[in-house]
Amino acid sequence: MLVPPIPPRRVDRLIALAGLLGGAVLIVFKVYEGADRLPLWAVVLPLVVMAGLELVRRTRPVLTVALGGLTFAGSLCAGSLLATMIMYTDLLYAAVVYGTARMSRVLHLTGGSTVLVLSSLIWWKSGTGAGLLIVVVSSLVFLAPVWTGDVVRKHRQEAETERLRAEQTALLSEMDRREAVVAERARMARELHDVVANHLSAIAIHATGAQSVARRRRLAEDDPLVEVLAVIRENSVQGLAEMRRMIGLLRDSGGGEADESYAAPDLAAVDALLVKARAAGQGVGLDFELTEDGERGEVPVPVGLAAYRIVQESLTNALKHAGPGLVTLRLEFGPEQLRIAVDSPYRDEPGRELPGARAGLVGMGERAGLLGGSLEAGPKDGRWSVRAVLPHDRESGGRA
Repeated sequence: MLVPPIPPRRVDRLIALAGLLGGAVLIVFKVYEGADRLPLWAVVLPLVVMAGLELVRRTRPVLTVALGGLTFAGSLCAGSLLATMIMYTDLLYAAVVYGTARMSRVLHLTGGSTVLVLSSLIWWKSGTGAGLLIVVVSSLVFLAPVWTGDVVRKHRQEAETERLRAEQTALLSEMDRREAVVAERARMARELHDVVANHLSAIAIHATGAQSVARRRRLAEDDPLVEVLAVIRENSVQGLAEMRRMIGLLRDSGGGEADESYAAPDLAAVDALLVKARAAGQGVGLDFELTEDGERGEVPVPVGLAAYRIVQESLTNALKHAGPGLVTLRLEFGPEQLRIAVDSPYRDEPGRELPGARAGLVGMGERAGLLGGSLEAGPKDGRWSVRAVLPHDRESGGRA
């Protein structure tokens, strides 16, 4: 279990509190120089000032070092307290770690100068032994915290540099990955355009040419050959349109909004389908009506696409084969499944079964089956009935 880090301000408060408590203990037991001759305030005041400076050790390094140095010098003259000295060394350490590089250089220079001056004075007055002792003690006070802070600062800078380098490497890797994906999508789109789309286009062109030949030979519109040619041309044109839609999706780089003309259709486009169907059905006496039960809301993308294709194929079949009358489309939105019901006037004309004429029904059944649903289509009570059930999880919303 990872322990959350302590906030910096709280750390500073804990250091100040620890210094105060440690100093209070030393004062109670009179563990400081001049305990018999110094007034209590002369020891307590420097301790309190140092503790107060600990609270701003990160944000005001110049103030803490300057005021802390004066306070420490005063405490040395009055009666040095160990807690006051330790807090002063922490202020020097914090000034190097959290201050500027210039602050580090200044503290190195002033600390070295202080050690040199103090040791020279003591050596001149008390001899070599005392001078060496002052060198060690003053170095621990004035130079050791500065050296330690400098090492910590360098390590932190190196760690930050490595972190930035790692982030830059990750960013470059992500850019390379995206470029590779875009290049692969472009290659797939190029292959589809150059191979599959060209073949579909050729089929549509040849089917159109064959229809022209049939018209010149004055074949009847209900001739099986003419109808087969019409089916071939219509399916090749629709396939070409879908292929172009797919090519557009592949060519979209993914970095911005995709072109709406290339977006996968869903139930939101059913209204537009009905508008087109009504316009096309006026000439043959067909009308279309839509009813909905339940809240449409959002359904998963595969379910919406399958429902759109089933409705599209059902309306297309009604325009091709239904007699005059009303075509009803009913959508029932449930929490776990979507039901589609299409009823159209049934025109029973034997002998009109064409090769490939039931391909649309097969395709609708496959779409429903892939989603774990079902589809039934056929004549019922004098009408052509299509019933589809598409299960879905309403919580999955628009996820593909």
